Amino acid sequence: MNKLTILLIFISFFGFSQKEKKGNVFTNTGDAAKMFTSKQKLYGGEFLAALNGFREVEKNNPKDASVKYYVGQSYFGLKQYDNAKESLLKALEINVGIKPETHLLLGKIYQIEENFDTAIAEFTLFKNAAIGDKESNEDADMFLSQCQTAKSQIANPINVIVTNLGAEINSKYDDKNPCVTADASRLVFTTRRPETTNSEVDVEGDGKYFENIFIAYYDTALKKYTNAAGVSNSINTKAHDACTSISPDGKQIFIYYNDLKDKAKRGGNIFVSKYGNGKWKDPETLGKPINSSYWEGGVCVSPDGKKYFFTSEREGGFGGSDIWMVEKLNKTDWGKPLNLGPEINSTYDEGGMYLAPDGKTLFFCSNGAKSMGGYDVFKTVYENGKWTTPSNLGYPINSTANEGQLSVSADARFAYISSNRKGGLGETDIYKIDLQDYAILEKDGKKQTSNGLSILKGTVRDGFEGYGIQDVEVILKDEQNQPVGNTLTNENGEYFFTLQGGNFTIQIKKKGFTEISETIELGKSTKQTVIVEKGYLLKK
Repeated sequence: MNKLTILLIFISFFGFSQKEKKGNVFTNTGDAAKMFTSKQKLYGGEFLAALNGFREVEKNNPKDASVKYYVGQSYFGLKQYDNAKESLLKALEINVGIKPETHLLLGKIYQIEENFDTAIAEFTLFKNAAIGDKESNEDADMFLSQCQTAKSQIANPINVIVTNLGAEINSKYDDKNPCVTADASRLVFTTRRPETTNSEVDVEGDGKYFENIFIAYYDTALKKYTNAAGVSNSINTKAHDACTSISPDGKQIFIYYNDLKDKAKRGGNIFVSKYGNGKWKDPETLGKPINSSYWEGGVCVSPDGKKYFFTSEREGGFGGSDIWMVEKLNKTDWGKPLNLGPEINSTYDEGGMYLAPDGKTLFFCSNGAKSMGGYDVFKTVYENGKWTTPSNLGYPINSTANEGQLSVSADARFAYISSNRKGGLGETDIYKIDLQDYAILEKDGKKQTSNGLSILKGTVRDGFEGYGIQDVEVILKDEQNQPVGNTLTNENGEYFFTLQGGNFTIQIKKKGFTEISETIELGKSTKQTVIVEKGYLLKK
């Protein structure tokens, strides 16, 4: 997780810590200065530097409960929950000068450990302290609600099997943000493992290696993803590089960059790298209206390539990070960005979006009151011109840990998710979800005749020159002659659809060329993704 994202989560959970009206009183003026500096680093997301400063002060003030609280808070920011818990319990043992927030933070740790009753007791102790901070009490209420949600979800698990993808994908480092193509042939993800012996670390943040983007390919013989490696030197830099999604056809990777040394990437912006001629091209900024002077954290695109969903902290939102949508009108023009509204966006943070291959089911992450704790994955469906009320995907897909974005193959047979739940190989791992007995794209989770989608793809070429033609309109109509799909070919002349199998009419249109129209039968299967590839030659 990049430094800014960690900071967002941190502030969302523990913003009350920045509202202190006065600091500690130390006989050693050097300690007072160190406390001030360490708090600034803590609130800036520099957890390791903050911890080192607080530990130095702790040596001279071993009986100061508030110092131990800050040590625990720094460990929590570093996700070293056992160390954080030990320091907080020592603070309570001192029983003098205890910060009420100690109970709140300790409650969060018990919540992560799934010790819900003890967590509820700690949150209640914090509320009973009546410190008069409205926002802090609202946080406590949210955590209490999350504990009740977790107890209910765990008591009523959904019928899925969640397994770790193992050492061929995961490492002892952070591995997250799994993004699969519609045909599930490629898995792109973000990792904090070192690519070389000279890999740099984020010394001002959490002291870990900077993020890079890796890709793995599905081995049909072994029936698993193998040989994960850096996707491209043109994509991975010496700063944070995070994959936010891959287009359904696998031709575009959307990348989050945050590099203080690069003006175009400073503060959090989204770039795209396109695949052509056998390689990934240098990433280009998506520019306005997606990127702005505010923080943008990620993008995913609809199967037809027209709708872009993105997270942003721009004005007009409902919380810290909101989900927005903007439509691409043509090659150069965009519509006006629209906030998905209060039904989707809460007063907390939303992100980690993934639009399913059906083009209408949106998965996203939220750390609000309806989660089990931290970030959970939710689902909403676009129906009758609006988004349905989001539903928590349930346990064991979600847990009391932080779950990252979820992606699903077109056949809806498997989904992939990242989580820092217990039992992983590293801090955050990537997991596979077996959906054989759970129809994740259906409202009630019950299987239909075929709950997966098929793929229709191909290339439209110039009938004389043989090269792919860009911006050719490709239209699909069903047996009732109703439009079911419409897209434009990309710069290589390629088109891509994901939809339920059936009989269709395909129309190929480009000004100056003779129109093509023919019928196509697209099969469907409950066992695998049906892929039909059709190429066309346009003639003038």
